[in-house]
Amino acid sequence: MKQHLGLVSLVVRDYDEALEFFVGKLKFVLVEDTLVVDQAKRWVVVAPPGKGSCRLLLAKASSAEQLERVGSQTGGRVAFFLCTDDFWRDYNFYRSQEIPFVREPREEPYGTVAVFEDLYGNLWDLIEPNRVTQ
Repeated sequence: MKQHLGLVSLVVRDYDEALEFFVGKLKFVLVEDTLVVDQAKRWVVVAPPGKGSCRLLLAKASSAEQLERVGSQTGGRVAFFLCTDDFWRDYNFYRSQEIPFVREPREEPYGTVAVFEDLYGNLWDLIEPNRVTQ
């Protein structure tokens, strides 16, 4: 049996502001942006640059309950782990894009890591795993 995680859904306030952040600032790739007329929504998928990466479905909140969850889908824990082949390149680029880091870079047994916030306050690990743990 072969399986892989294809999409992870992230509840957002607005499609275009989310695209501005993920594609504009983080330099993710826009995979799909399709209008779903019968459901009055868009199917918006982005992915980090590179092959074989899990994709992120940007799902616009469609109820008051969903809107309350924007930025707090995991109760304040790190929600996403963005792996990179060059931590310092991406860290310095994100800093130049004014991405807020809430935990500064540090070396851990598993790799180099820092924690940043997306535009909604969700926490992300930026991590370059050690070759041993990849």
